[in-house]
Amino acid sequence: MSDLWTWHGGAFDAAKRHFGESEAGWIDLSTGINPAPWPGAGTLAIDWHRLPEPDALAGLEAAAAAFFGVEARHVCAVPGTEIGLRLAGRLIGGDASHVAPGYRTHGAMFAGSAAIARDAAPARGGALVVANPNNPDGHILDPHALRAARAPHDWLLVDEAFADAQPAISVAPDISDDARLIVFRSFGKYFGLAGVRLGFVVGPQRFLSELRALLGAWPVSAAAIAIGTAAYRDRDWIDAARRRLRTSAATLDEVLQRHDLIPVGDCPLFRLVETPDARTLFERLARAAILTRPFADQPHWLRFGLPADVHALARLDAALADG
Repeated sequence: MSDLWTWHGGAFDAAKRHFGESEAGWIDLSTGINPAPWPGAGTLAIDWHRLPEPDALAGLEAAAAAFFGVEARHVCAVPGTEIGLRLAGRLIGGDASHVAPGYRTHGAMFAGSAAIARDAAPARGGALVVANPNNPDGHILDPHALRAARAPHDWLLVDEAFADAQPAISVAPDISDDARLIVFRSFGKYFGLAGVRLGFVVGPQRFLSELRALLGAWPVSAAAIAIGTAAYRDRDWIDAARRRLRTSAATLDEVLQRHDLIPVGDCPLFRLVETPDARTLFERLARAAILTRPFADQPHWLRFGLPADVHALARLDAALADG
């Protein structure tokens, strides 16, 4: 199976080349990105002629901070959470552990990071990297358990890239200058605008000062600032999106269960199934022009993003039945 499909979701062009074009059009279910994006991005006036002003960046971070439930001084915008994760590992350094299975980058943040099971006690101190909800299985850790996990570690780093739909699970409100806690948040997944390449690191001010020094001037684009600021302030859309995602995830569950695929996890942006025929199922769906997410290190797993509408859901239902 191509590394392009097992390395990360979204290898859409590669799938088209390998499996061919489709008159009905391809459906991309390989990512955990909201298929109903925030609708205001195309209506904003972006000043492409000037570099972003510091006040505009501060406004973006303030809007994001209000959404996360933290003070603005604890928020730093980055050009995508991926970069924030890697820079945080570089700044902290030393021994580290990461929960596995999980997001691949977590193991690459620290040199020699030790993979540990979710419920296992790490064999050493240092930093601990964990995702909540976990990617790719959607498992959610109780915030109280995360707070308890912080005690024996020098740093606790929590990747909350998929947490926007379930704000109650976030530990971002625990951030302070005295706590060795860092939270990572993604804009593109919940708001359905991954191409904006915008994320946030939430942490102690001293750590963020070091991070800003690495990022340099103008860390994010004028478009990212304008879109992010307006989207985070759109409370009506945010509330409606949370309701819609819960409904869409429940509907996807019904379709999967109808075909004896039992979804696991509680993240409403995607569903994971375990089946011994995961590779066969991936290829069968791809021949029907439906791209899902397989995993090289977990060959019995297949992840499904949310179909964008009833037509996409019906095509998935039919393709699953055509076995």
